[in-house]
Amino acid sequence: MKKKLAKTKCTVKLRKSEYHNEWYLILESYPVFEGGKTKRIIEALNRTITTPIWDKSRTARTTETSKTYKPKRDANGVIQCKSEADMISCVYADEIRKQRQREYDNADLFTDVEAEQNELNQKMKCDFIEYFKKVNAKAHAKSSESIITNWNRVGVLLGLFKEGNPWPFAEMTPKNIESFRQYLITAPQGGNKTGTISTNTASTYFSIFKAALKMAFVDGYLMTDIAAATKGISGEERRREHLTLEELNTLANTPCDQPEMKRAALFSALTGLRHCDIQKLTWGEIKKEGNSFHLDFTQQKTKGVEYMPISEQALQLCGKPGKPKQLVFPDLPDPSWISKPLKRWIEAAGITRHITFHCFRHTYATLQLAGGTDIYTVSKMLGHTNVRTTQVYAKVVDEKKEKAANVITIDKLNIEEENK
Repeated sequence: MKKKLAKTKCTVKLRKSEYHNEWYLILESYPVFEGGKTKRIIEALNRTITTPIWDKSRTARTTETSKTYKPKRDANGVIQCKSEADMISCVYADEIRKQRQREYDNADLFTDVEAEQNELNQKMKCDFIEYFKKVNAKAHAKSSESIITNWNRVGVLLGLFKEGNPWPFAEMTPKNIESFRQYLITAPQGGNKTGTISTNTASTYFSIFKAALKMAFVDGYLMTDIAAATKGISGEERRREHLTLEELNTLANTPCDQPEMKRAALFSALTGLRHCDIQKLTWGEIKKEGNSFHLDFTQQKTKGVEYMPISEQALQLCGKPGKPKQLVFPDLPDPSWISKPLKRWIEAAGITRHITFHCFRHTYATLQLAGGTDIYTVSKMLGHTNVRTTQVYAKVVDEKKEKAANVITIDKLNIEEENK
């Protein structure tokens, strides 16, 4: 099949000045095809003439009071003038026309492969850091605060790594990517914090960086999926601190100077909800079906819609029901203000370990698995998108089983050989 040519034509034309007896030389290109649309492009040539010769056989425009004519041209299409200076301007204008015409003709003769290669060459000159910021703004405008914070921080670290210079896609090589990977391992903390980021934070940041590389490949800025071949930063497995059932009962019977915080913490231990989800929980999200109740809400972190049955005790911790849009725990302190009153309550209960509000979520997961609930159900109850996240709690339970296996010991174990 023959390729259809665009047939863009470039023509030098005159435009009369409104204030002087002179004409501007302009270049008109039509039709120009861009972005699926047909355009007429007018380009000023910064030249004027005063002595054009008019072709009386070619009418341009006729009105009741006047008639105008088109300019006379020679065999090559150059506008003719009486003045030698004006002719020089017209010849100059025609040279520009020839150049533009060649550009349009050559562009039209590109094969599809050449056009794609030309587009890729242009994209390879683009700055990855600017692309990263645009992707962040577009893809994570409605994401959770933690996700936005992490993406913003990676953007800052990219700028620090390149010392304020751009990082063209053409320089997105395995060697340079490895250099950034090594930089992240010892990258500085943000804000007023001193020292370097943790290994797990570096692992998270590099995963974000790889996600942006993947998007760049999909968007055609990279010819290969370099992210798939890039080794990540292995995170360190962190201990999920949790409370035993005995400690949880002790806390339930220990007075607290922040009663709403106490109710919310115990509610987290009975439901597995995060602080952010408890803080924004409304009475309209607590539904009743028959004689049972469940939560119907959207997780702030994952934006996943969750359906979660809750126990009668969990419901009792919510207190007196309010209107659908009212918060269940309206006076629950923000994370930045909750650590001190929580610490006082924990210490009053005689617990010496470092327990944060999030540990009550860990407690829910660990006690559910220890009580025999299968890991897939616990994963769904926690709202995890991947069961591997839940397996961390299963390891804690396995450690307890191993310890339990060695609790019973016999002082002197003598086994006599039988059937001697």
